Amino acid sequence: MRLIATYLIGLVFGIGIMISGMANPAKILNFFDVAGSWDPSLAFVMGGALITTFIGYRLVLARPGPVLAKSFQLPTSKTIDARLVGGSALFGIGWGIAGFCPGGALPALGTGRIEVVTFVAALAAGILLARYIQSAGATTARQS
Repeated sequence: MRLIATYLIGLVFGIGIMISGMANPAKILNFFDVAGSWDPSLAFVMGGALITTFIGYRLVLARPGPVLAKSFQLPTSKTIDARLVGGSALFGIGWGIAGFCPGGALPALGTGRIEVVTFVAALAAGILLARYIQSAGATTARQS
């Protein structure tokens, strides 16, 4: 049941990304081009997502527990550190350069466009590199 729910949630998300045009890097890049061919539609998509999330979290977290898991898995840290700021900056720079974020790129994989495949491959390589660096740092810290 959990696998079916995960699939359906991903399907709805992917369809929403495709319908809104957020899988089109030109649309994203035009949003960032405020001095040129600015397209404000991304702000409306983000605003709609923010409202949906705001309401959804309040409804879901008012429940005694999740439907398909033992407990809610929420972040416990509220620390704003160099890792968070650096990762956020790297995400934003990559989004601005490529016109893709992971949420838009994964549904766009179905188009078979080479730039999408290249972006997702680079995304996967970046995740693996970050994990390697993080584990190497943890190993070094334990040895000290």
